[in-house]
Amino acid sequence: MRKIPNFSVEKTVEAWRIFTRYAILTLYAKGENMDLPKAFEEKMKTLLGEEFDAYTACYEEPRYYGLRVNTSKISVEEFKKICPFSITPVPWIENGFYYDGEKESPARHPYYFAGLYYLQEPSAMTPADRLDITPGDKVLDVCAAPGGKATELGAKLQGEGVLIANDISNSRAKGLLKNLELFGIGNVLVLSEEPGKLTGYFPEYFDKILIDAPCSGEGMFRKDKKMMKAWEEHGPEFFSKLQRSILTQAASMLKMGGMLLYSTCTFDPLENEGSISWLLEQFPEFEIMDIRPYEGFSEGRPEYASIRQEEFRKTVRIFPHHMKGEGHYLALLRKGHAEQTVIRKTEKRGNRRTGSQEKLPEDLRSFLKLVRRPFDAERFDIRKDRVYYMPEDLPDLTGVRFLRSGLLVGELKKGRFEPSQALAMNLKKEEYANVLDFPLSDERVIKYLKGETILTDDMTGPKEKGWYLVCVDGYPLGFGKLSGGTLKNKYLPGWRWMSS
Repeated sequence: MRKIPNFSVEKTVEAWRIFTRYAILTLYAKGENMDLPKAFEEKMKTLLGEEFDAYTACYEEPRYYGLRVNTSKISVEEFKKICPFSITPVPWIENGFYYDGEKESPARHPYYFAGLYYLQEPSAMTPADRLDITPGDKVLDVCAAPGGKATELGAKLQGEGVLIANDISNSRAKGLLKNLELFGIGNVLVLSEEPGKLTGYFPEYFDKILIDAPCSGEGMFRKDKKMMKAWEEHGPEFFSKLQRSILTQAASMLKMGGMLLYSTCTFDPLENEGSISWLLEQFPEFEIMDIRPYEGFSEGRPEYASIRQEEFRKTVRIFPHHMKGEGHYLALLRKGHAEQTVIRKTEKRGNRRTGSQEKLPEDLRSFLKLVRRPFDAERFDIRKDRVYYMPEDLPDLTGVRFLRSGLLVGELKKGRFEPSQALAMNLKKEEYANVLDFPLSDERVIKYLKGETILTDDMTGPKEKGWYLVCVDGYPLGFGKLSGGTLKNKYLPGWRWMSS
């Protein structure tokens, strides 16, 4: 029987929310910048030795802004050809780039609304990048909001397998859902559960698990100096207990031979080497694996590990005075060997399945004839008036709190089918028969994103009435319903372009 720490995740979540809210509020507080907390300063002197002055000097440098290309929609090479911003590569992330956040606003561009990229601090791109994903894997992102790691994991799956993205905060999980749907990830379950509840549903189910753990945030001090004051309220001891509970729960959900990537944005040894040491003590079948190298990475610190110390040289520390990014820690672990895997038969969900496309409502069947993609009729799931296309090989998830299960294909309204925003983002231009493709320079692109009615009389080619996929430069934005040269705008209201 595994020893589980006497610590309730559920009881500490509200404290964690208070911590993060406080950090955000203090970010906007007026006043002069704070000095480093004395206790933190002394710890970093011990950790860095002669490098301490170089570390503190980097606080005078500007922060770095990052953009990560969505490779499920566009290749890196194609993106560089059409990118309207001045970008330079993040050298350790193949699809990552720096941009000037003081001069440019990528979040206010139609390509952002097309899901072609995600805005993310460069070091924060590393965990999902260094967890190798194979299409068809079953992947869990335990603490997934707002979606920076989950969107990359989902893109790597290329529509095969399943990504389960969980965040215990329901409000944060809503933002996670939007980012996953904007990225076009359809083979996904978005949950909002205490991680301990998931262990009963997913015993040794996942091939890959990512834990970007709640932490004391020391690596973000340079980015947000006001975070230091929040750190003084809740230090590493508080978060190390939470991390160990999450690690315990994740370990039981990982297959033998599966990979677990643990990361934090803190420097503290108790939360980094200490938490991984604790995992190895409780689960000796885990071993630390090499992480794909980069010249700026620093080794983990064996002296802070309680057991198997030399293995910790394989873990990675990211220091802002060594790289153009904020502080992070990463440890990649494998659970035993794949030949030890116990094969479990998964049960289908208890929701109503169609069995064949002939059983689908007629208007939905007519719509699907326009979609140039093969569908497995067994995977359609109609609940009330909503139509979902479910990932394969799921266990029975009755009782789990969902925000989204599978790809929301659309809704049935009085027998008529209306396709969803999520489906539009999941499709490629060539996968749908009726397309209105506007160049970036066309003023109707912004009008569409604002939810306005669009006139199409000037466009050449046949324009029969019905549902059209609206694109910018060939990349989908959403649906509209065309009749008589006028497009009734169906862009999702909550996603609309807001005037500045």
